[in-house]
Amino acid sequence: MNLKYGLLVTLEARPGRANDLTELLETARELAFAESGTATWYAFRIGDNTFGVFDTFADEEARRAHLAGQIPIALGEVATKLLSAEPLIEEVTIVAVK
Repeated sequence: MNLKYGLLVTLEARPGRANDLTELLETARELAFAESGTATWYAFRIGDNTFGVFDTFADEEARRAHLAGQIPIALGEVATKLLSAEPLIEEVTIVAVK
């Protein structure tokens, strides 16, 4: 599969809400499975309150569909309760993959 499109999202949990954000990301995994255009989806923890998501897509259409999909909607519904800042969403171009 030729994966050239990606998203790198950084999330900062409010103090005391890291476990809640972990649970949300674990639930979001099932939503990612339902997205036919999302080739890979990773949720990870960087520090005590900092988390990230990295997704890959074969084309721009799939990336746009993901950004308009259920995961951003679910996050948006709880963002003010769980996050200390707006998510940082960066579109990336993948230059190499194994």
